[in-house]
Formats: sequence, structure tokens, C-alpha cells
Amino acid sequence: MSESQRPLIDRRRVFAGAGTVGALAAAAAVLPALKASEPVVVAKTDAHESSGGYQLTEHVKRYYETTRI
Repeated sequence: MSESQRPLIDRRRVFAGAGTVGALAAAAAVLPALKASEPVVVAKTDAHESSGGYQLTEHVKRYYETTRI
């Protein structure tokens, strides 16, 4: 087909648009259900027990003492 005879919307755009509309419809159907559910309650834990991060222990204190001038 020549440029003047090509349709403005081809098949690929129609299928891509249909997929997008379907995904948006699915998301719109799920969002109200998410808002209606009960809020999630997270149990508060002690930071020292659950974190694997920095802790001031005896060997760390000894290191700090050795770095003093």
C-alpha cells in the first residue's frame, strides 16, 4: 500500500491498545478491593534483636581505644 492508502490505525496499534485497556481495567477492579481490606498491623520488634547492623560490643570498644592518639 502507498502512504495515502494506509489506514490511520493499524492492527498492531489496535492490539496494543486493547491490551493496555485490559490491564487498566484489571487494575481498576483490584484497587477498590485493596482499599476495603483491613489495614496491615506490623508487630513492633526491638531494633537490637532484629537488626543485623552495627552493635557496640566489647571488641568494637577495644578497637576505638586503639585508634586514639
